[in-house]
Amino acid sequence: MADPAADTPDFWRISGNLVDPLARRIRPATLTISSGRIAAISWDTIEHGTWLLPGFVDAHVHVESSLLPPSEFARLAVAHGTVATVSDPHEIANVLGIPGVEFMLDDAGRSPFHFCFGAPSCVPATPFDHAGATLDAAGVATLLDRRDIGYLSEVMNYPGVVAGDAEVLAKLAAAKARGKPIDGHAPGLSGPALAAYVAAGISTDHECVTIAEALEKLRLGMRVLIREGSAARNFDALAPLIDSHPDRCMLCSDDLHPDLLATGHIDRLVRRALARGSNLFNVLQAASVNPVRHYGLDVGLLQLGDSADFIEVDDLESLRIRRVFLGGAVAAADGASIWPRLTAATPNRFAARPKTAAEFAIQATEADAGRPLRVIEARDGQLVTGCVIASAQVVAGSLTADPATDTLKIAVVDRYDNRPPAVAFVRNFGLRQGAIASSVAHDSHNIVAIGTSDEAIAQAVNLVIEARGGLAAVGPDAHRLLPLPIAGLMSDRPGPEVAAAYAELDRFAKALGSPLAAPFMTLAFMALLVIPALKLGPSGLFDVERFTPVSLFAD
Repeated sequence: MADPAADTPDFWRISGNLVDPLARRIRPATLTISSGRIAAISWDTIEHGTWLLPGFVDAHVHVESSLLPPSEFARLAVAHGTVATVSDPHEIANVLGIPGVEFMLDDAGRSPFHFCFGAPSCVPATPFDHAGATLDAAGVATLLDRRDIGYLSEVMNYPGVVAGDAEVLAKLAAAKARGKPIDGHAPGLSGPALAAYVAAGISTDHECVTIAEALEKLRLGMRVLIREGSAARNFDALAPLIDSHPDRCMLCSDDLHPDLLATGHIDRLVRRALARGSNLFNVLQAASVNPVRHYGLDVGLLQLGDSADFIEVDDLESLRIRRVFLGGAVAAADGASIWPRLTAATPNRFAARPKTAAEFAIQATEADAGRPLRVIEARDGQLVTGCVIASAQVVAGSLTADPATDTLKIAVVDRYDNRPPAVAFVRNFGLRQGAIASSVAHDSHNIVAIGTSDEAIAQAVNLVIEARGGLAAVGPDAHRLLPLPIAGLMSDRPGPEVAAAYAELDRFAKALGSPLAAPFMTLAFMALLVIPALKLGPSGLFDVERFTPVSLFAD
């Protein structure tokens, strides 16, 4: 094995057992790297002690969900063999509009990592939400004109597509006219509605939760992205697709909080797929080849003339990564990036003012006691929610939470306008005391909070407001806060520090009683009005399946 340090930065060689994802074979080889590209491949006669594989690609991720800006996200991801991401910046676009997308592009441009950003298609996600910005068809077309925008991001407004909404169709037409792929987002969509959605030119979906759902979408020509993130975890259900449809599936995280990113990324899914018996080359097709080809990424696949983007591993069982190469240069070694940390700017928008406990009270009379309440039913490991009915409890003239039956209050505070909070009820968060709150609340990123009392909710919300964005947890005797000064979504601190702070917040929330695997990630989706079935927006409860606001009382 040759070491690049022994040659020159512009010309060097490396030997290993080359795992060729296109020829689907493994042969001892020596690569000659010149000016960052593979200039020659010579086949050797003796097996080497390490293996060279293509780098991994996250086929759909919101970088903002790592709570890190792109340059810092890259430092954590590359250590796990990820060399590229297909990244939808619609989180920051909902806060800051096109300037937010430009921030992501500029910050990403400071890193050698391969970022492919899309033009957000749904800002806000629905007309019933209230975001910090609006991206109309003209704004989307402006972004798609940029060479550093590679595709139209997930089209979440599937009712608009199916109904032929003119503004939605104009965005699709803009992507088609520029020859750029269109990403989908169609949870549970089926039958004629799904057929119409696919016929509109939408080519991928990352929302499948069952094989049956995935197979229907595959039959219609879509590519299915197998997702395993911090909240939505669908790998186990969909992993058989890697071998049954290796040319039609990809791997993605969608939303991955920093504690998980610090310990693994797409490499974690590759190992799990191999452990369950999937064919190595099928796995590499999903983890590397398919996203590179579908999105037209300038990312190498260990072919002559390719960019020298690859990983060096000890063996094909543990897949322990020795080094990661990007553009012919060492990017990570022995589990750590060698890139220096860069200081990020902190653009933001935050107009909300501190709240009192009284603002989270829901006034009621004794006659309301026992009336049926619509309650959001959170589900661990899923973004979808249910709707259950509970009996209203009235104490001192207001509807109250009941920790004994795990019926907690949930509130959404508009951070772009100082209007009264929207308040409802939720189950399965399991808090026995205190509250948690977050300005990461997909997709508009207002403040969302859940708690056992109005006082605790107000305290948690005010911690977020005072920090102009962040994650907060409040207990009877202590609290925790992770400030997020970049658009209320991302930290300006080093990745490992943010990962540690998030892990501590997670432990604190679980000590308050939450049984959820990722309480804050699940919390972040309680206000997403395009994922069934019942969610809470800044104007109140929203029935996603009927796509209409609904009242708190179900009678």
